[in-house]
Amino acid sequence: MPLEPSRTVSDLEELRTLTGDANGAQRVAWTDTWEQARDFLRSKVATTGVQEEIDEAGNQWFTLPGDSDRALLIGGHMDSVPNGGWLDGCLNVLAGVEVLRRIADEGRPPLTVRLVSWADEEGARFGRSLFGSSAAAGSMADQDELRGRRDADGVSLPEAIARFDVDLDTALEARSELENAAAYLELHIEQGPVLESLALPLGVVLGTFGVERHLVTLRGQAAHAGSTPMDRRRDALAGAAKLELEIREIALRTGEGAVCTMGGVVTRPGIVTSVVETAECLLDQRHLDATKLAEMLSNAEAASRRFAEEESIDVEWERIWNIEPILFDEALIELADEAVREVAGSSHRLPSGPLHDAAEVARAGVPTVMLFVQSLRGLSHTKLEDTEEEHLELSVQALDRLADKAMAQVAAG
Repeated sequence: MPLEPSRTVSDLEELRTLTGDANGAQRVAWTDTWEQARDFLRSKVATTGVQEEIDEAGNQWFTLPGDSDRALLIGGHMDSVPNGGWLDGCLNVLAGVEVLRRIADEGRPPLTVRLVSWADEEGARFGRSLFGSSAAAGSMADQDELRGRRDADGVSLPEAIARFDVDLDTALEARSELENAAAYLELHIEQGPVLESLALPLGVVLGTFGVERHLVTLRGQAAHAGSTPMDRRRDALAGAAKLELEIREIALRTGEGAVCTMGGVVTRPGIVTSVVETAECLLDQRHLDATKLAEMLSNAEAASRRFAEEESIDVEWERIWNIEPILFDEALIELADEAVREVAGSSHRLPSGPLHDAAEVARAGVPTVMLFVQSLRGLSHTKLEDTEEEHLELSVQALDRLADKAMAQVAAG
């Protein structure tokens, strides 16, 4: 059975009809619709005769035995954000299905080939991204904190995952799934505008950004809005506003894809008749280079202290979360570049700003690489998310060629 990239597009359209509505995709992890998507995936893989299992973290695995126990992994995720896009995550997996079909039809491969659909990549329901892949990678260390997480309806995370036979105390046993992994491949929509701006359908991912995420609290003094002169105010929001403008400049000065985002500001007392006493700001900073990421954080902290002094207020920083940059395997990057050039004529190497399951697999020591396919208008996590059908088909072809190249390299080594 030859590779049929158009079949992947048809599968994606079918899944969109099955698990989406007028507002977009609704495949939120740990829900009935997500399970419906996993059943759909199961039905598409059934014709290949592979073995299916669900590991202790809820990850769905399909295994095609080969001449060697060493395994080539192809992965992605079936879950989406609420009102999400029709390609985010599921393209990775359904393109992998088509590659698996082709390999299975040609007979016993030189390596074992495994397709994985990671559980809860998005973290949309409980705010914990990369759940299944971090468990398999052995990097999950926040089980105690996760026990207290609840969704908008008050359902706890342990209650929700128990419906799918997953328990926080045993989720890390999924680490055994990576024991024989020789390489991991992941295809994903770019979710940004770079490839479209270059008029290129495909690109090769160098790695995923490191992230520094902080709560910055500026404290001033509440005072009557009508009777307090402007030069006597200790306005916490003024400091926050200055910091918001400065982090953009920090990102621009740093360059090489650096991004800084103030994602929310909560003010108190929050009334129009009072000077703002407290402003709590959520700050997210990302870069592929660990040294430059640290410099960005240092510069933002220094700027906040400067603005606090100017406005006669105080400032405090609290780290919420951080992750180091993850660089992908150089040999696989070269193979991916070859595959892209063979099917699309030219390639481009770029970092990934969003986090992906691939980063967790790489963190576990498995040689890893990702392919990006162009996103129209750079949009994702919205029903407007889209990619040209021609580019989708090219991405399946590139993943297929990369799979063959990776298998040959591992088998030869």
